[in-house]
Amino acid sequence: MLYLHGLGHFHPENVITNRFLEELDIGSSEEWILERVGIRTRRTSLPLDYIKTTKNQDTREAFEACLYTNAQSGGIAARLAMERASLKPEDVGMVVSGSSAPDYVTPAEAATVAAELGMDVPCFDLNSACSSFGMQLKFLSDMKPETLPPYILVVNPENFTRTIDYSDRRAAPLFGDGSSAAVVSASVPSKMVFEAFFSDSNPLSWDKVRIPRLGHFEQNGSAVQGFAIRKTTESLRKLQEAFPVNSGRFKFVGHQANFGMLKTVCERCGISEKDHWHNVVDYGNTGCSSAPCVLSQNWDRLRPGDHIALIMVGSGLTWVRTMLKILE
Repeated sequence: MLYLHGLGHFHPENVITNRFLEELDIGSSEEWILERVGIRTRRTSLPLDYIKTTKNQDTREAFEACLYTNAQSGGIAARLAMERASLKPEDVGMVVSGSSAPDYVTPAEAATVAAELGMDVPCFDLNSACSSFGMQLKFLSDMKPETLPPYILVVNPENFTRTIDYSDRRAAPLFGDGSSAAVVSASVPSKMVFEAFFSDSNPLSWDKVRIPRLGHFEQNGSAVQGFAIRKTTESLRKLQEAFPVNSGRFKFVGHQANFGMLKTVCERCGISEKDHWHNVVDYGNTGCSSAPCVLSQNWDRLRPGDHIALIMVGSGLTWVRTMLKILE
């Protein structure tokens, strides 16, 4: 069990439309993209002119061209999370971070985020690609409360588009940039609590999704799509069985891989459109920040009695599920 005190999110201002991708002349039309993945727009921390002229063929140049570092974008999300929690940086006793595309191999990205926020506290990274947020929460929930500080900041900055080859029509339409942050506690109660954690991995399939060092994102699309649908469906059904609440009080937030994948899961599990919270249509797949960003964007919609099933899948292959309960 882990208490939630605040959530924050950030998406950069540059918008990649389907028309923009069509104009890159990579064999993708607006209609093809929308029909195939259900994504209309996505955000990027890269200048659009840079993408148009280079198609990001050298990821080292993308790092230099990027308008935000992970520390900066993560810091923006973190400030919103702390504001919602009515806390100041000096109230936080630990920073945990994770990213599918960190800025540095060394040091831990949590250190750069903490420095951005002016914090001098213990920091470490816990990464499992797109499921990192769930893995971080589970790890913290498994620790003895007395071993942790009262408030912990969990940050997931994803400037993922730096890893995308914009001459590859299979990858270019899928991804956007976004960062999320959460203030959690194992000892200070709140009216929002994560429970029913479960995580697992299939490491024999680690090579199905990967980003080589200094390379571009690559995946076995059909295998990964099948995995995401199976594990998300299985996880959602488990949570539905464990928490048989009235319709309208049970919400679903999944990893924002693509809208088609999420729609299939909802159909299989009987989740109505109004109970499916998502942002993939407008923001694309933002890696490990995707599900917590959706949750943060719906912060003002959370009501006592709500149960939000949060399910994340990622490279590794990994998956995590948890239930966020809003107490009466």
